Amino acid sequence: MNSLKQSVTAKDVAKLAGVSQSSVSRVYFEGATVSKKTREKVLEAAKELGYRPNEFARSLITNRTKIIGLVMKGIQNPFYPQVLKQFTTAFKKLGYSILFVYTNNDEIQKEDIEILLNYNVAGVIITDATLSLKVTENLKESRIPLVLFNRKIEEQQFYSVCCNNLDASKKIAQYLIERGCSNVVYISGNANTSTSREREQGFTSILKKNNIVYTKYSSDYTYEGGYKTAKIIIAEKKVPAAFFVANDIMALGVIDALRESSIIVPKETKVVGFDNIEMASWPTYNLTTWEQPITEMVERTVDYLMTEIDDYSGYAQNVEIDGELIVRKTT
Repeated sequence: MNSLKQSVTAKDVAKLAGVSQSSVSRVYFEGATVSKKTREKVLEAAKELGYRPNEFARSLITNRTKIIGLVMKGIQNPFYPQVLKQFTTAFKKLGYSILFVYTNNDEIQKEDIEILLNYNVAGVIITDATLSLKVTENLKESRIPLVLFNRKIEEQQFYSVCCNNLDASKKIAQYLIERGCSNVVYISGNANTSTSREREQGFTSILKKNNIVYTKYSSDYTYEGGYKTAKIIIAEKKVPAAFFVANDIMALGVIDALRESSIIVPKETKVVGFDNIEMASWPTYNLTTWEQPITEMVERTVDYLMTEIDDYSGYAQNVEIDGELIVRKTT
């Protein structure tokens, strides 16, 4: 039965419906003019025969697919699977599918872009990979809109959607000062990302302004990175009054390392993360964190892509959206 359905063509549908093959094509071609009577006849015949239009074949004719390419590196960070879930849901409602491209590299490579071009994607979202302007030239040449999500570049040659990292980290610093923390540790993520740089800049600017002693440790946005960094700090007997950790998954590693050494949170030290991943609210952790406004960030990204797919302009802007501090038991 399935093999029979797969072999059904537009020609078969046209014959059963008593219309031309071009009429069948117009029914399935977005924006094409077709009468209500013809549409009903075609859809009825298609249903009876089990016909489904070949989207890939149609894209060769229209030079356009209903596919959005999404490039992601940090799949071990629970924040990004949450993002992927929201994008998939949002685009599905609009009739689009997601082509997921995992990149092994910190910087998106030419071969990653070539995959997107080969599938003739309608738009592209790049999440946690850094961007080389050179490898994205083909996207611009092909008039394929691109959004940097949770990232931005100073050149502002592409549309980007981020949390307001600078303001968020300033408010986290102010909160810890108000909690009486006189010395703190900041554990950063990958130094070559705009998010990491801005979180450090905002946080340390407030500490300096208030003459608060701080130490910076560099890590890599992973649980293991947070855990190992905390172990080093504990071994050096430099546990501060508070930790600000550049993302939640690292912060969970810090909490577990502190527990193993019987250091009580929040009595002996406080911990603040960033992202508000689902695990942050688990009773085991109850992590105080900054919530990234994922829903609004996704909506802005989708709105931009849909507008550009309809009428490409190449409009570039850095959009920053405010989040909020979620206070839990670690502070």
